[in-house]
Amino acid sequence: MTFDKKLNRRDMLKTSAAFGATTLATPTILHAQEPTKPSELIIRAWGGPWVEALKNGVSDPFTERTGIRIVHDLTEDNEIQPKVWAAVAQNRTPPIHINWDTTTNATKSALRGVCEDLSDLSNLAATTDLAKPVGVEGYPIINTYGYVYVLAYRPDAFPDGPPKSYHDLLDPRFQGRLAFYNDGIGFHFPAQVAGGGSLDDIPGNMAACWEFVEKMKAQNPLLGEDPDFVTWFQNGEIDAACTISTNALGAKRNGIDLAWTVPDEGAKFDTDGLWIPKGHSESELYWAKEYINSALTQEAQQVWLDGLGLPGVVPGITPPEGLAGDPSYPTEPADFERLIRISGQIQVENESDWFSQFKQIMQG
Repeated sequence: MTFDKKLNRRDMLKTSAAFGATTLATPTILHAQEPTKPSELIIRAWGGPWVEALKNGVSDPFTERTGIRIVHDLTEDNEIQPKVWAAVAQNRTPPIHINWDTTTNATKSALRGVCEDLSDLSNLAATTDLAKPVGVEGYPIINTYGYVYVLAYRPDAFPDGPPKSYHDLLDPRFQGRLAFYNDGIGFHFPAQVAGGGSLDDIPGNMAACWEFVEKMKAQNPLLGEDPDFVTWFQNGEIDAACTISTNALGAKRNGIDLAWTVPDEGAKFDTDGLWIPKGHSESELYWAKEYINSALTQEAQQVWLDGLGLPGVVPGITPPEGLAGDPSYPTEPADFERLIRISGQIQVENESDWFSQFKQIMQG
């Protein structure tokens, strides 16, 4: 694993000297008079425990403070992306005020020039380096936390201990009892290793990845999105899944006996962020920025990310009960040694092809 392919923590945990500014009050921009408040802001979000955590940690407190109602649009990020791009290109008002997005998808939008500049948010001064997007100028996106695509599993399906490798899932007893994202996100890189390939060959030679995906296809896995994983675990339909730890944590908090691990092949580490599409009125832009600024306070991140079980970008957050030192909650350099982080540029340039190839194999 080369230096630029594996997460380097160098300065990721380095905090600003302005740590005390973490809970700075808004507004972020100096105005002679506070702009008129819109009646509502529309935030694109993921469903299930994801939107519930955002609602509790950021949206409800924002509404209480400002009186602005928050509407959560649960359209999938890949589905809403072309709609936003088309609206900006045609000088129409975008369908959402803020996109809660994967950093890779958000980077595609930033490179397309459809994102507003967020560098004037006051609470940026107290975030860690993880908040800064890589591969773009300035802050068209603000990363809000990191996450790991763990191998989640039902302990009673693995009586000899946690699965050590994705090869363990090829056992015939797991036919129809596994789950992956419908585009394979999170699985491509471990599959490259499981297939005998090297991360250094990404993206030029991923034959090993696709050969292993072919083997996994023979297991007839379920394919879905975040809310599906929680439901499948709760209903006892699956024994293991490559998924973001939040989904397994959500099911566990609902009383399901679940655990998760980082297998021998490693696990993808990535980030999500918030961004604002161009094309809104001055007042809507102002209050959309206020919403993102409020999401960067220690108070908001503590509640929001406690619900998700993920490490944030504001120092001083207390890990949720039971997650300190967990492989899904990396905070120290040693925690990242088995995690894989492929550069954002490589992901932006190739992710659509990877998704297509995965779907072609699984549906073929």
